[in-house]
Amino acid sequence: MNQQLKDLLARGNQLNSPNYAPADIVFERGEGVWLTDSEGNRYLDFLAGIAVCSLGHAHPRLTETLQQQAGRLLHVSNMFYTAEQIELMQRLVDQSFGDRVFLCNSGTEANEAAFKLVRRYQSRVAGRESKTKILSMKSSFHGRTLASITATGQPKYHDGFAPLAPGFDYVPFNDVDALEQAFDDNIAALVVEPVQGEGGVRPATEEFLTAARDLCDRHDAFLMFDEVQTGVGRVGELFAYQKFGVTPDVMTLAKGLGGGVPLGATVATEELWKGWKRGSHASTFGGNPLACSAGAVVLDTIEDEQLLDNVRARSRQLRAGLDELADEFDLISDVRGAGLLVGAECGEKASEVVRVARDQGLLLNTAGGDTLRFVPPLIIDEDEINEGLRRLRMALQQV
Repeated sequence: MNQQLKDLLARGNQLNSPNYAPADIVFERGEGVWLTDSEGNRYLDFLAGIAVCSLGHAHPRLTETLQQQAGRLLHVSNMFYTAEQIELMQRLVDQSFGDRVFLCNSGTEANEAAFKLVRRYQSRVAGRESKTKILSMKSSFHGRTLASITATGQPKYHDGFAPLAPGFDYVPFNDVDALEQAFDDNIAALVVEPVQGEGGVRPATEEFLTAARDLCDRHDAFLMFDEVQTGVGRVGELFAYQKFGVTPDVMTLAKGLGGGVPLGATVATEELWKGWKRGSHASTFGGNPLACSAGAVVLDTIEDEQLLDNVRARSRQLRAGLDELADEFDLISDVRGAGLLVGAECGEKASEVVRVARDQGLLLNTAGGDTLRFVPPLIIDEDEINEGLRRLRMALQQV
């Protein structure tokens, strides 16, 4: 590491808020599934900005669209329409169960909007003032603002932030009996990730999601899918609810939707949107034309380049390769996931594997503290999967 880079990193560590602990790498450019740092080292990116860079880095179609949009119009606020905003909402409605869309900047914001929407519907439309409770899963993750972190069923994320937002409760993930026992007539909504991301890359069972749908229907509650990580092609269908065959009343999107540009969305049925009236909620930057143009390009490219087929094929290849590594290395105790959201459980050695893999030029991170998370760009090809598995094998040998 040269002195200039050392000085730059030292300055970053002095200036950056202490809630982050970045690696000693400064990235300068990316292309496809590769990133290059300031010293010219190349890394195979199986992290994709934590499932954000759905089209990889510097995708020509997305790059051209953003350049043109930046030269034409960046922001006007939600006091006015732009064609880009309307076009993105139309695509989301046409390709999902939803009837209307609220656009924002992140998954946390999309979840906050959904929580407010279901509660206001119950109190102001249905007249059910006591139905305020939101039921979520243990080991879930829904964001970092006060309500979304309260919905997150992991105590480590709650530490030091009391008092948390009232009206949230938790049940064990994939436990139908526990879910049935927890349901009562005070529940406004049930929120679930079709695949728990931060909880260790754990897919929901169809039995559990079917029971959740049935219980919500019987108790006049809304079923909410947090698809911030699973949506936009990540699991091999455009949205995870389509893969699992259970349709929610509201879903939240972000991460891969903007391909790297901050963009979130809350998509819901016409009936549920009755919960809001003019002024019920807002986002200054939500739906700005730059982000919306990115979202439309991402959705179009997934369709035009048949990326869902690629996700399914590369998922089979990745999981088969990880299964082979699990047979070779006792360190890997389980391989699970859906599409290109795959986890390999490694116990207490997971963080060390991530560090050593990075030295081998492979970018990963952990989920749930003990699981390697693989979320490469949806454009990744067969050779690149093989190369990633080769580098991972070298890392596992060292660990």
